[in-house]
Amino acid sequence: MIFAYLKKYLAAILLLLVTTGYGQQKITIEDFTEKGTFSQRSIGGINWMNDGNYYTSLIDNRILKFNIITGETEDVIFDGASLDKQKRINRYQFSADEGKILITTDRQAIYRRSYTADFYIYDLNTKSLTLLSENGRQAYATFSPDGSRVAFTRKNNLYYVNLNDMSEVQVTDTGEAQKIINGSSDWVYEEELSLTKAFCWSPTGEKLAFYTFDESHVKEYNMQKWKDGALYPEDYRYKYPKAGERNAIVTIHIFDLATQKIVDADIGEEWDIYIPRIKWTKTKDLLSVIRLNRLQNKFNILHVNGSTGKSSLAFTQSYSTYVDIDEADDLTYLNDGKHFIISGEKSGFKHLYLYTMEGKLVRQLTSGDWEVKTFIGIDESQRSKPIYYLSTETSPLERQLYKIDLKGRKKTKLSDQPGINSVNMSADFSYYINYHHSANTPINVKLFRTSNNKMIRVLESNEKLKETIASLNLSKKDYFSFKTIDETTLEGYLLKPNDFQEEKQYPVLIYQYSGPGSQNVTNGWAGSHFYWHQLLTQLGYIVAVIDSRGTGSRGVDFQKITYKQLGKYEAEDYIEAAKYLGSQPFVDAKRIGIWGWSYGGYISSLVLFKGAPYFKTAIAVSPVTTWRYYDTIYTERYLQKPQDNPAGYDDNSPITHAAKLEGNFLLIHGTGDDNVHFQNAVNLQNALISAGKQFHSFYYPDRAHGIRKGKNTRTHLYRMMTDYLLGNL
Repeated sequence: MIFAYLKKYLAAILLLLVTTGYGQQKITIEDFTEKGTFSQRSIGGINWMNDGNYYTSLIDNRILKFNIITGETEDVIFDGASLDKQKRINRYQFSADEGKILITTDRQAIYRRSYTADFYIYDLNTKSLTLLSENGRQAYATFSPDGSRVAFTRKNNLYYVNLNDMSEVQVTDTGEAQKIINGSSDWVYEEELSLTKAFCWSPTGEKLAFYTFDESHVKEYNMQKWKDGALYPEDYRYKYPKAGERNAIVTIHIFDLATQKIVDADIGEEWDIYIPRIKWTKTKDLLSVIRLNRLQNKFNILHVNGSTGKSSLAFTQSYSTYVDIDEADDLTYLNDGKHFIISGEKSGFKHLYLYTMEGKLVRQLTSGDWEVKTFIGIDESQRSKPIYYLSTETSPLERQLYKIDLKGRKKTKLSDQPGINSVNMSADFSYYINYHHSANTPINVKLFRTSNNKMIRVLESNEKLKETIASLNLSKKDYFSFKTIDETTLEGYLLKPNDFQEEKQYPVLIYQYSGPGSQNVTNGWAGSHFYWHQLLTQLGYIVAVIDSRGTGSRGVDFQKITYKQLGKYEAEDYIEAAKYLGSQPFVDAKRIGIWGWSYGGYISSLVLFKGAPYFKTAIAVSPVTTWRYYDTIYTERYLQKPQDNPAGYDDNSPITHAAKLEGNFLLIHGTGDDNVHFQNAVNLQNALISAGKQFHSFYYPDRAHGIRKGKNTRTHLYRMMTDYLLGNL
């Protein structure tokens, strides 16, 4: 008992030294939770102007107009100081003719992506500022193509405003809380399909296509909210379809502004489906509807007549595992009205394909044992019709910019530096902004002319951050790879103490996320929890970041091996990782730990329980503990329904293996987690208690999945995890 007390006392003293900046340790927890010491500057809120010579950006609550060539500020297009009650501009969009600006203010989040806000219309000709609607807060306000109207949703119904007289038209009136949603998505579509704005204008602005969600039969989940000073907690209920349960019934409708009539789109007789995307094609009055079956292994494109609602099946693709939802986002219709481009994994790697409107394959545009990660667009104004995309062709750890013509020829690599590139290309493809970073360099933002791929100027180089990094002498990423028992090569990197000595032995903490298609090991700057990991190296730990099987960028066979048995291969890989690390002369094999958040928390729990005696300690933050508690779209995509694959749900649940716990386990969860419910932590704790296992747990009242809300929350979290490791690893 005395030894244990002294150990914890010394750990607390050491933590105090770290967080107050004494001695050689220079990073404090507050540096990355409160002070913004490592804030990375970038160039955001970019809108390319129609004339091709200017772009605008939101800076210090002002919309500024910049000359592309010189970089000089040409004009202050709108100053947020003129908004009511000194509101901040959250985002903005121009009408097609750039005569008006739609300004989002007072954005209030609902869940991860959904929100309500107050919107304003600013007329650049008259310099007038007008509130979009005085009838209540709105969501997802969007200009019509001609800029004469703005559509939005409010309280489960769809509306639009005629800007000539600011008259408001209600498109639907069936919306009802917890029953019918028009024009916005339900919780599970928002979380798993990244869909919130569930409507779109036709190219001429004559029609509005929109979703309706009937969630009447979807079961509710309830959470209690613990408000300070309240005698009784508030009961919050919302629709959440867990694996195997009923989803909302989704239908697609088309509203004709001229007739004020709604037409129902024919999307087939099967109701237990998903509609991840709708979009208007380049053919007049033709709506594209993407349909997935419940198991998400069959992908269809329907073409719907916008006037009659009649549909035809234009394309179908089936998989033995599951569809990558990126295929829906990559779908691009060409101006000729005869073709579309879409991505697919038929070759075992994600590539781009050209099809006719009838679904006949014309050609595969890209090929090789590498993946197209981002389809940027096609410049149809050029004779060769160049296609721009980011890929892993040079390395799975990198993202490089390429172009190729519509015949799949003349492939050219445009980016010239190792690392990670992302691109914001102007609508006319004349210019692009490249955001580049690498393992040793934070984001550099540069402007390029597309025609000759010449850099015009540097927009941001993060010199201040570079100085901070240099002054702190951060640990460099030391990349490595190793083979598992079945000869699978896994990639990782180590962060070592700056005074690292080969002859010493160090404790190792493995960090992973491991979810399907994810990737933590890249030739990119920082990464999740990077500065906390740096702090741990200053305390004498080695941090190992490793990607297991099931993660992305290495092809279908590597990623989709986990199909129908999530957790099995990931756990095996991290046990193998512990064996490999433990064999290194500089690693103390008796002091190896693992941690993760969300899916990573699921894996860290499972690995500790199944991985004795290779792991001493694990931390699980907001973990799934049984996939039976998680939502339909995500879970069934990878495991099918629990009714059809019960073993896939139970064989690798941490709850199933709770009795095997031998090491130190810290379980952390927010009681207000609308995504991975607190129920997961409660039931794992019950299983551990029933098995007579001692462990540590902590809950954050009313905090959601990210455990951020409230003063000092993240500081408290990282300090608690640091203290736990000091005492238990």
